[in-house]
Amino acid sequence: MGANNSSIAELASNSYLKRLAGTETITENDPFWNQLLSFSFTTPTNGADTQLLEEATLSISKSLIENNPRTGNLQALVKIFLSRTNELKVSAECQDQLFIWQAHNALFIIRCLLKVFVSQMPEEELQLNFTYQERAPLAYGTEAEDLLEELICNLVHLIIELPLLDITYSILLESVTTLLVLLSYQLFQKEIIRESLIYKCLMQGQCLQYTSRIVKTLLYNFIRQEKCPPPGTQVFEETSEGSGLLYGLASGVASGLWTVLTLGGVGSKPAQQEDPSSPLANRSLLLLLVLSNLSNTPDSPNPYRQSIMSFKNTQDNTALQSPNSYSFQINFNSLYTALYEQQKSDQATLLLYTLLHQNPNVRTYVLARTDVENLVLPILEILYHVEERNSHHVYMALIILLILTEEDSFNRSVHEVVLKNITWYAERVLTEISLGSLLILVVLRTVQYNMTRTRDKYLHTNCLAALANMSAQFRSLHQYAAQRIISLFALLSKKHNKVLEQATQSLRGPVGAEENAPIPDYAQDLNVIEEVIRMMLEIINSCLSTSLHHNPNLVYALLYKRDLFEQFRMHPSFQDVMQNLDMVISFFSLRLEQAGTDLSVERVLEVIKQGAVALPKDKLKKFPELKFKYVEEEQPEEFFVPYIWSLAYNSTAELYWNPQQVQLFTMDSG
Repeated sequence: MGANNSSIAELASNSYLKRLAGTETITENDPFWNQLLSFSFTTPTNGADTQLLEEATLSISKSLIENNPRTGNLQALVKIFLSRTNELKVSAECQDQLFIWQAHNALFIIRCLLKVFVSQMPEEELQLNFTYQERAPLAYGTEAEDLLEELICNLVHLIIELPLLDITYSILLESVTTLLVLLSYQLFQKEIIRESLIYKCLMQGQCLQYTSRIVKTLLYNFIRQEKCPPPGTQVFEETSEGSGLLYGLASGVASGLWTVLTLGGVGSKPAQQEDPSSPLANRSLLLLLVLSNLSNTPDSPNPYRQSIMSFKNTQDNTALQSPNSYSFQINFNSLYTALYEQQKSDQATLLLYTLLHQNPNVRTYVLARTDVENLVLPILEILYHVEERNSHHVYMALIILLILTEEDSFNRSVHEVVLKNITWYAERVLTEISLGSLLILVVLRTVQYNMTRTRDKYLHTNCLAALANMSAQFRSLHQYAAQRIISLFALLSKKHNKVLEQATQSLRGPVGAEENAPIPDYAQDLNVIEEVIRMMLEIINSCLSTSLHHNPNLVYALLYKRDLFEQFRMHPSFQDVMQNLDMVISFFSLRLEQAGTDLSVERVLEVIKQGAVALPKDKLKKFPELKFKYVEEEQPEEFFVPYIWSLAYNSTAELYWNPQQVQLFTMDSG
């Protein structure tokens, strides 16, 4: 590197990097540092280019790992960077691009080196590389400063203090990425890390005082979705040919700095999943999720999680009275908008889940919104396109719906919102439908997809739990939604009969099977199907017993397929819940017979509406209200930590490692 444009191919032989990694100790006041940091370099933006960068600099990195314990050059480079961070805020206010540019370059080199160090050595050894101290002979007793903690705290301080401008975008992005790199030790462990030097720095050290501010800043970065500065911006004007440090710096900035800031320039491919227009928002959200899911320490709970759980709306006048020292205020309207606009990404869905589940202030605000369709529709799209989504994303979207349906106010309001022309729903043209009916359609579709493809019992349970929570408030169900409820029951009935037949056949002895061949557990399969059938019957019963007069289309669909229910009338598992359905079917069937034959659909619906008024409500047996509440696993980090790091690994080029090194998850498992 140095005062010229640099390419990946040249890095292995770069004289400045070779000297940095060599056996010579470089003092902090050596002119070498200004020369080293005066470079322009196109930052890789995908895994392939990042791998090329690492391969090109591998020999340099290995030399530094070998020599740094004696030279302390990494420590000197970190100190050079830290000395510049103190002036960055003033530099931003004064538009001092040159100073910011060199600080960015220093951090870029530090981050690239740390990435190799993290993958090659344990935390304890990394810390030793930060605690080199040159001593005079026989000079003992002086404690080496903890430079690693100072670096971490300075990065946190830089993120919260430096204003987000075009000229600071790159160094803010590099700061967030460097913290992610330091925390990425988790990728190389099969088990969840419970204790860590870096965790201790962030949760108990000097950084603790910045907890609420870093959470707030990372949230605001996500909310703002600030795009990369435009390419081609000229920071310095080239006025003459020349040489020397100043010209090298200026020409380097003019020709290459903004390619760094635009993350790769023309022709580079964006990292998988990451929106190339707002990488700072994406990585800030990843860092926030990583911090909030760090393991609690024996002495105190995770302060970042405490902050996530307690922050309040800027319009909440009681916010200042909060006893939680990690609490803060943020604009909930802006947060709500960002959440529904960004739901296409796993990270945003995971943040929405975290806030709804853990922060009662956010949950109350979301449920009070009169435009809840803005949030629900993107969630339904995730479930609708289940084939294109990873299983974790689908699961989180479903849990969000389950959390929302725990509230009766939500279950009522979704049926009051009328939608027009849902273009992404392909099975049928929906020119006009309530949000509630659309939600039912999508969840039913998810159940059916799961039955035929993934066969995940847990997914079934949560889908049906959401429908059960809503069932007492079903209102004016769309005819197609009513049909799909009965169609799913028909599918379950058919599957039940098939498994029952297979179970009966197995008891007689399989024809042509080997003597010692394992017999499928049909009893277990039958038990699972009967559980789902009972849930469906309870959902239908709940609707009929509480809001039959509001749902003539469901009664119509029930009567049209009445024969489906005949086989379950005397079944011991369904007898009780079938009483109401049997009575409703008998009551309306009689009224339709009395109305005559060859009735039109309109006439049948009219008879049903009249009958709903005449039906004595006391004839319907009362059942306990169906209410299911989402309960998080006892150790949720066992699910969330691998999930978050898989997102970071897949979406951030700077966190690319050889998959063979990564131990936390299997990359092809989804």
